[in-house]
Amino acid sequence: MELFDVMIKRRSVREYGDEDISDDDLDKIIKAGLLAPSSRNRKPCELVVVRNKKTLRQLSLSKKSGSAMLEKANAAIVVVADSVKANTWIEDSSIVLTYMDLMAANLGIGSCWCQTHLRYSGDDKLSEDVVRGLLSLDDNYRIVGILSLGVMVEELDSHEVPIISDSVVKFMD
Repeated sequence: MELFDVMIKRRSVREYGDEDISDDDLDKIIKAGLLAPSSRNRKPCELVVVRNKKTLRQLSLSKKSGSAMLEKANAAIVVVADSVKANTWIEDSSIVLTYMDLMAANLGIGSCWCQTHLRYSGDDKLSEDVVRGLLSLDDNYRIVGILSLGVMVEELDSHEVPIISDSVVKFMD
């Protein structure tokens, strides 16, 4: 499938079946994240792959809302970044998450990006702190988001291809 077609097809999927995604597909998603560029090639991001149901449940409670799908996910990938290694950890993490999200769509696997940065848990703790504690990470590790993964219960409609409009895109001569 061509990249543009993957982008049209990609949707945020929050409902997953019980079937496991294959190790081969999970490896491809991980490798896509590791291929992501980073500022000055500093590569501050590390990936924590979670398949344990208890840990997935705990991750699902890291935010007041928008993280429930993690409990039913087959796997989740937490993107952690060493903020000492690069001050561009937000941008670098976002690129890693996007690469993995697109690879999941290419493989027909449902995925959804769960933002943790600047979000709060149900008991008003910073989501990032909750996840950092759950994964026993040092304070220099920052967490922009978690990618949930699972077999889709139903295929969602593709996005409409946007029309290039002067109100959104400006061409400079």
